[in-house]
Amino acid sequence: MVAFGGNALILDKQKGTIDEQEQNAYEASKNLLKLLKTNYNIVITHGNGPQVGNILLSDYAGHLTYGLPKMPLDICVAYSQGFIGYVLEQQLRNVLEANDMDRDIITIITQVLVNKDDPAFGNPTKPIGPFYSREEAEKIASENGAVFAEDPRGRGWRRVVASPRPLVISNKKSIEQLARNGQIVIAVGGGGIPAFYVSPNKLQGIDAVIDKDLASSLLARQIGADKLFILTDVPKVCLNFNTPQERVINRMSITEARKYLEEGHFAEGSMAPKVRAAIDFVENTGKDAIITKTTLLGVDDGGTRVVFIS
Repeated sequence: MVAFGGNALILDKQKGTIDEQEQNAYEASKNLLKLLKTNYNIVITHGNGPQVGNILLSDYAGHLTYGLPKMPLDICVAYSQGFIGYVLEQQLRNVLEANDMDRDIITIITQVLVNKDDPAFGNPTKPIGPFYSREEAEKIASENGAVFAEDPRGRGWRRVVASPRPLVISNKKSIEQLARNGQIVIAVGGGGIPAFYVSPNKLQGIDAVIDKDLASSLLARQIGADKLFILTDVPKVCLNFNTPQERVINRMSITEARKYLEEGHFAEGSMAPKVRAAIDFVENTGKDAIITKTTLLGVDDGGTRVVFIS
């Protein structure tokens, strides 16, 4: 399983035009060739932080300007699943054809069950959308009640929303069957569309964005994946990140990973959920998880390898 970050499609300082996202998707897809040429069966998951934030902004502008009905966050997540899946599917197809390879690529719109009483709904931490100055963030918050938090890497302020823990992934049996038959499957986009049971037999969406790494780890475990790659915009996990004391981690056990989390080395809404997702996968399967940059996918010694016992 390969989990792309939403920032893999909108790079730092880009506006996020479709041309930019298509080119980034093409470059990201080229990095899958190493795995495809060794006949791996692949499930791709992806984030949607920048995209779903932009969809919300467009929705809000349409509401103010034209009186259009506002869309809830779960619907915006579904929007993002559809268009990101389309972009990834198209550009991966272009890469395959350029390399004389032929596989079906199938995007599955995926709902994910969450607990409506998850504590995350009272403590939003998941960043979405663009970066703002403090003044811009305060202005927007005063207008629509949005919650903002400062980026741990000093790039500005971003809106944060609830990020409940994923519990059950819809259609996981079909995802596994398709992948084991050789198709490339794109699923759990943006962590999945969050839903809960409003009554025993009635599902309903809820305002949240599920962390795509935790959802990817859960799906990887449930479909029996042999390896989990969690892709981000840095080559390896670091302690004391972005400080003079920064130290790169090449390999860490789940015990060490938990210790570093407790010591606060990894920021929420950034590296912390990636490390938790790796721990979940390794602890429940005994198999390795690798956190790395997209360009290092499949490279020997590329990234940080999370293992059961060091």
